[in-house]
Amino acid sequence: MTGIRTVAIGLLAATALAGSAHAQDKAGDTLKIGLMFTLSGPAAALGEQGRNGFMLAVDDMGGKLGGLPTDIVTVDDELKPDVAANKARELVERDKATFVVGPIFSNILMAIAKPVVDGGAFLISPNAGTSNFAGADCNKNLFVSSYQNDQPHEVLGKYAQDQGYKRVVLMAPNYQAGKDALAGFKHSYKGEVVNEIYTPLGQLDFSAELAQIAAAQPDAVYTFMPGGMGVNLVKQYRQAGLETIPFLSAFTVDETTLPAQKDAAIGFFGGANWAPDMDNEKSKAFVAEYEKKYGAVPGTYAMQAYDAAQMIDAAVKATGGKLDDKDALRKGLEAADFTSLRGSFKVGPNHYPIQDFYLVKVAKRDDGKYQTEIEKKIFSDYADNYAKDCKMN
Repeated sequence: MTGIRTVAIGLLAATALAGSAHAQDKAGDTLKIGLMFTLSGPAAALGEQGRNGFMLAVDDMGGKLGGLPTDIVTVDDELKPDVAANKARELVERDKATFVVGPIFSNILMAIAKPVVDGGAFLISPNAGTSNFAGADCNKNLFVSSYQNDQPHEVLGKYAQDQGYKRVVLMAPNYQAGKDALAGFKHSYKGEVVNEIYTPLGQLDFSAELAQIAAAQPDAVYTFMPGGMGVNLVKQYRQAGLETIPFLSAFTVDETTLPAQKDAAIGFFGGANWAPDMDNEKSKAFVAEYEKKYGAVPGTYAMQAYDAAQMIDAAVKATGGKLDDKDALRKGLEAADFTSLRGSFKVGPNHYPIQDFYLVKVAKRDDGKYQTEIEKKIFSDYADNYAKDCKMN
């Protein structure tokens, strides 16, 4: 891949990378980007989709973003905030990244935002979108190419409300994104929450929680359980004989979990800003190319990272390749002069997207692969509820 250097950071590589970064500084006119994703442990499938989506976009642009030779350093945040903060600092201070793209998880975003933006780089989150950074803690050098965390969950809250479900049980991991998830659902749902269950992040045995659901007999269950948590929950939900209770979720049945969940997830609902069956030519080409290159169906993690690369490409082009003109780069990011894979997309005043959201449903394709498919549009050109609290400076 011409012009691209992808490196997994380790102690043995540090000296060589520092020397390479110094040499690139002298050469000039090289765009340096740090990618930070969770690439190990049970949640690695999510990070791999993000990394692959971004790199596919770079491939599609001939190995250059904004017309410049592009030097990419990839690091694994290990889903550990302290590790992530140190690696983020290294990407900016040692590797001289103009842009840092990542992460997947919100607790990591909380950890890396300050070292990245204080170090003078732009941070583009291709997945995590916490409420604080959408509102009072917004930052002129922080952009999000995905959504505000609440929004996909609001899709299911609105759906549950429209379906007339009177009593629901809510369940999520006990960290910022989990709290945002349930807050988002409740923003759109006005019925009775009979139980609100928080589990440890990474929990894989849900027998106690499923017993509580069986005892409550709600009209529906809503959950946010990404990665391996979602794989186990869906299988155990079926095994517990609870499938007669509608299973609503976001990031629990998606393209990272479906290869393991298989038939157990068919018919379960999710909320998203895109799905692999999105009916536009650019999206169709992306899905086909991703499947050919990586042998998997892309999910929103890959799509949003692809669009993050497009954001950078458009911003650098808008400056004529002048990477030292931070104001011009920022204006270029805000303009979002590119065609998103999801169709409707623009950057709001808090640097979070304004976009459409959909109810999606798990299906098995004719080729035996599983994917989410758009059932109906729930929100159009939807801005998040925290933008009013953002006073950008």
